[in-house]
Amino acid sequence: MAQAWRCSGLRWSADGPVLVWDGGRRSALTWGKRVTFGVAEGGVRGCVGARGHACPLGAVVPGRSTGARCEECARLDRAHSVAADTFADDPRPYHVYLAWFGPGMVKVGITARERGSARLLEQGAVCFTWLGVGPLMAARRTEELLRAALRVPDRIPYAEKRAVRAALPGDAADRAREVAALYERAVALPAWPESLVREPLRVVDHVGVFGLAGVPVAVGDVSELVAGGAVGGELVAAAGPDLHLATGGGVVVLDTRLMPGWGLVPATGDELTVPVRQHREAQAPGVQDGLF
Repeated sequence: MAQAWRCSGLRWSADGPVLVWDGGRRSALTWGKRVTFGVAEGGVRGCVGARGHACPLGAVVPGRSTGARCEECARLDRAHSVAADTFADDPRPYHVYLAWFGPGMVKVGITARERGSARLLEQGAVCFTWLGVGPLMAARRTEELLRAALRVPDRIPYAEKRAVRAALPGDAADRAREVAALYERAVALPAWPESLVREPLRVVDHVGVFGLAGVPVAVGDVSELVAGGAVGGELVAAAGPDLHLATGGGVVVLDTRLMPGWGLVPATGDELTVPVRQHREAQAPGVQDGLF
C-alpha cells in the first residue's frame, strides 16, 4: 500500500508557492510542474485540530470545508486570532493596506509588519499598497474608518477573485489605478489615529509572481476532494491558496485549502476524478521521498 501524505497547506516564500506537509517537508511549486495526487481509498477527512494540537474529538469534517476543522476546533483557532480582537495588547506594529483583486474589487486590511507582504500573497492580492503602520488597535481603528468612509470591504470572496484573473488589465499602471485613487482619498480623511504613521503610495504588483500574465480562462473549480478520487495537471498559475492546473479538459482551479485532513497518495497522468464546479461561461469536456 502506498504511503499516505498529509498536507498542511500552501505557503508563499520568496521563491513562490510551496506546499507544506505534516512533518515539515516542503514541495516547491514552479510553472509547468506536474501536480498529481490521489486521495486514499476508503479514507475520511479528519479535523486538523487547532493551534498545533490534534482534534480531541477525532472529528470528521466535510470535503467542501476550506477550514478543515470541526466546529469546536474552528472556534478555538479563531479565538486566538488577531481577527477576533482578543489580543488588544499585542505589542507588534501592524500595517494597514489597500489590496486590489480586479476591477471594482478593493479591500482594506491589516497585517503584522514582521510578516511583510506574505498576507497579501496568501489572499491572492493582484496589487497592493501600504497605508500606514502603528500599534494594533490604531491599525484596527484606521481599518474601520476606511471601511466606513470609503465603503470598501475587509474581505472579498475567493470565487469573485477567481472569476476575473484571466481578464485583468495587461498594463501594471492600469491595475494600480484604483488602488492609487483610493489611497489619495484615504490619506485625505481626518481622524486618523495619531499613533499611526502614514506610508507613501507604493503599489506592488503580483501578476508576475502569480504567473497570471496570459493565464487561460478556467473552466471550473474543484469543489471537494473525495476518497478514491484523483487530481492531475500542469501548474500554469497560482494566487493565494489557488492552483490553476491545465488538465485534459481545460484549466481547473484547485483551492489547496481543500487538501488538509485527507490522506494523499501518489498518482500519475492528468486524471481529474473529483467533483468540479463548472463555470457557466465554459463547458469542460513502494515508499517514496515525497508525494510530488
